[in-house]
Amino acid sequence: MKKDATTEEKIKEAAKQVFMAKGFAGCSSREISKAAGMNVALVNYYFRSKSQLFKIIFETAMEDFVTSMMTVFSSDQSIENKMRIFIDREFEFLSKHPELPVFIITEMNREEGCSIDHACFFEKIAASGIFNECAQAQAEGKMREINILSLTLLIMSNCQYPIMAKNLMQGIHGISDEDYTSNLLLHKQNVTDMLVNYLFPINSKTTK
Repeated sequence: MKKDATTEEKIKEAAKQVFMAKGFAGCSSREISKAAGMNVALVNYYFRSKSQLFKIIFETAMEDFVTSMMTVFSSDQSIENKMRIFIDREFEFLSKHPELPVFIITEMNREEGCSIDHACFFEKIAASGIFNECAQAQAEGKMREINILSLTLLIMSNCQYPIMAKNLMQGIHGISDEDYTSNLLLHKQNVTDMLVNYLFPINSKTTK
């Protein structure tokens, strides 16, 4: 039996929706097959197992996430402008894929792990030269001295948490989707100003 690209993509899209909603442990191959409108045997013929299919979906999600960063980090912009653009792109990307942060973090925290080589994604980001650029800017006094882990936590907590906590925040403040979206735009500007002013205390006064 010859594999059909259309069928393969249909299975992957169905699996993505199921995995994003329920995670690896929360669903079965039968659920994925049902979502794809096919039988289990056909899904296994194309992808061998739920684990193999999950690996493909997870790696694709991580690749999309990393690619959204790489386009900014590899540009010719100043490091301060890269930060501004990156925060803007991060919010834009997450608004289109709000399920990704929770999905990635949950699956990476699974006790048995998701059998993915996480280091390769870090290496791709490092290959853009952004870490060396930060080190040079710090050495020249253009950027506040901060290690990469702390910088990563600052960005992720301020950009990703508002997306992950949408339902919680809406419940606490009693606001609609439209109101939350409007407030998220304001939050994005606040985050940009806060992080840029903190990381580039001299340049941020003159660069916008």
